[in-house]
Amino acid sequence: MCMQKMKNKNVVVTGSGTGIGKEIALEFAREGANVVFHYSSNAAGAKAGVEEVKKMGINATAIKADFSNLEEVLKLGDEAIKFFGNIDILVNNSGITFNKPFLKVEPSQFEKLYDVNIRAQFFLTQKIVQNMIEHGKGGAVCNITSIHGVSGAPEHSVYAGTKGAIIAYTRSLAVELAHKGIRVNAIAPGWVTVDNYFTVLPGFNLEDAKKVAYDKVPATRYGNPIDIAKIAVFLCSDDASYIIGQTIVVDGGTTALMSLISDFRGESGARFGANYL
Repeated sequence: MCMQKMKNKNVVVTGSGTGIGKEIALEFAREGANVVFHYSSNAAGAKAGVEEVKKMGINATAIKADFSNLEEVLKLGDEAIKFFGNIDILVNNSGITFNKPFLKVEPSQFEKLYDVNIRAQFFLTQKIVQNMIEHGKGGAVCNITSIHGVSGAPEHSVYAGTKGAIIAYTRSLAVELAHKGIRVNAIAPGWVTVDNYFTVLPGFNLEDAKKVAYDKVPATRYGNPIDIAKIAVFLCSDDASYIIGQTIVVDGGTTALMSLISDFRGESGARFGANYL
């Protein structure tokens, strides 16, 4: 029987009522961790996650917090610390997406994204890290960003700005906290199919998505939440003890593929350098 990597660890996963966050929380539980599920609107999903974890014999609870309200964010931190006594791992997954032409973006939209995606994450981390320092056992923080933070897409200037900010502050915070025994890293997912796709993308279905992913993604498939969850557990485990301040891109090769290359499967008919080599 394999030894559980996270046995008796106390973990907070934000935005874990659905999608990637929920799978991350469940994967930590499968590895033996006690888990706080956080949700802002999907109470049913978070509570179902709690029940699933409890069936494993693991301690879990669900806490609601609106991430556009800093007071609720800080209360989430206080309640999580009270529930466990101390926090060993924080996974900052919660965030909202948004696309709109640059010239049509309104200040209220800009502020909402930065409040939820950056401000809330920053100050929740501050509270949890303080607890990690006080209990003296160190810890790990894993921030979920996006390939939008490293690659450009039209109409995503605000969203991409928040995701790029996560990458930058992850790096800086990591070198500030490493000597205190607290490691900070990030994950930048590419295309990961989640329930929300069926809501926001007209006509979205898995059959067509598989065909598009086969053509566009070097891995020939889209990602699944478990692909991100397993990396999150790894980065927060002792197996990754020498990984600090890094953003791990998990995108099936999407950003590694040069956009000018239309067909990456066949041999190219062009022979660059033929007159030189």
